[in-house]
Amino acid sequence: MPSTHLIAATRGNYSEAALRLASATGDTFYTLHSKDELHLDLLQEIQPRYVFFPHWSYIIPAAVYEQFECVIFHPSDVPFGRGGSPVQNQIARGIYDTQMTAMRCVQELDGGDIYMKRPFSFHGAAEEIFIRAAQLIETMMLEIVQTQPNPIAQSGVPTAFRRRKPAESSISECSTLREVFDYIRMLDAEGYPYAFIETEHLRFEFSRASLKPNEILADVRITRK
Repeated sequence: MPSTHLIAATRGNYSEAALRLASATGDTFYTLHSKDELHLDLLQEIQPRYVFFPHWSYIIPAAVYEQFECVIFHPSDVPFGRGGSPVQNQIARGIYDTQMTAMRCVQELDGGDIYMKRPFSFHGAAEEIFIRAAQLIETMMLEIVQTQPNPIAQSGVPTAFRRRKPAESSISECSTLREVFDYIRMLDAEGYPYAFIETEHLRFEFSRASLKPNEILADVRITRK
């Protein structure tokens, strides 16, 4: 018998993904895109088998994950890299290849049992990374719906990141071209604070970086402070 699922994402357009997943599975997929839309009345009405959170910027209410099977996607090899800004925190540490983890939502942040992991790369600008993430997550959602795997408890020592603040986008402390390049590209996406440097009167924001053997070419936006 066909099932119903919900995709909740505050970034990216998952409406087309929902149509593709519905066509591939014969199930019904609903989407929502804001915090205000995620409420129990809706969930109780549609009774989803899975509630997928491919990119969600808010705490998921306990009433939601306690009553429904909620699957979150996190670009790190958990239990390493739990917490906020996982893409930027790992790139800033020189980590360029990791895992995309699908895990069950529980009270402990990114501490739930794991459905699956798939290799994932942090190469390219942030916008490119997010596009690849959406494509990979779509295939993972399809696999979860089709196989309904039993999640397995995490093993290993947890390592948690904190959400990065806009002031941490400054490149003033970078000492190598590689560091500067990574800072620019990891923040080069809509809605993120661009890598920047400031003088007494001006602010320089960088995007579209290209790393050459002895230099970086990039676009720069200059504004008064």
